[in-house]
Amino acid sequence: MKRKIRIPETYDGIQSPVTVSEIDIMQREMRDKNRLPTEKIIKSGMNYGLGLEIGPGPGYLGLEWLVKTKKTHLYGLEISPAMINTALKNSLDYNLSGRVSYYEGNALFMPFSSRSFDFVFSNGSLHEWEEPVRVFLEIHRVLKDGGRFFISDLKRNISSVLFFAMKLTVNPKSLAYGFESSVNAAYTKEEITEILGETKLLEDFSVSENPFGICITGRKKN
Repeated sequence: MKRKIRIPETYDGIQSPVTVSEIDIMQREMRDKNRLPTEKIIKSGMNYGLGLEIGPGPGYLGLEWLVKTKKTHLYGLEISPAMINTALKNSLDYNLSGRVSYYEGNALFMPFSSRSFDFVFSNGSLHEWEEPVRVFLEIHRVLKDGGRFFISDLKRNISSVLFFAMKLTVNPKSLAYGFESSVNAAYTKEEITEILGETKLLEDFSVSENPFGICITGRKKN
């Protein structure tokens, strides 16, 4: 696919109760089909202590992470109150409400003290970050020395064949347009590498890609 100009999607999160419900259905299906990057997060060394998830949405990724780790706790930072309500309900269904707390807020101004978290992870929200350089600087601030981060998302330069194949499998079908707008708002590996370079603080990182997305891993130096 010819490289396209990035088209921002939204900086205010998903606010519509109907859309939130549809995304809950979609994310639940992704969980059931093992399409969430839970194992990748754990294998990257995030299997202990206190973590922060940016943009948890309905919460399934973080909740699955809690299920598969021990003596861990999680904070979720979400800009949408409707999403927080759904995530809280899901945490009760998982019987994990005692290990997870959700906070309404913007990742540009995280409401947490410096050096609070052992790690930070996010899946599928990077393309919605209004100023990614500032968010990565906030990630650096709230991480403890030696803390790790894992950020994954779609990429904009996905092949045409794969793009249309993925769009056809979106469920509920009403979210197909949202999938397209998310791809159009996503970054390429080269773009995100340049963005990380601008932070000057996050030096220990790597950016990898697969046919449909990118993955950023790294750690805050001591």
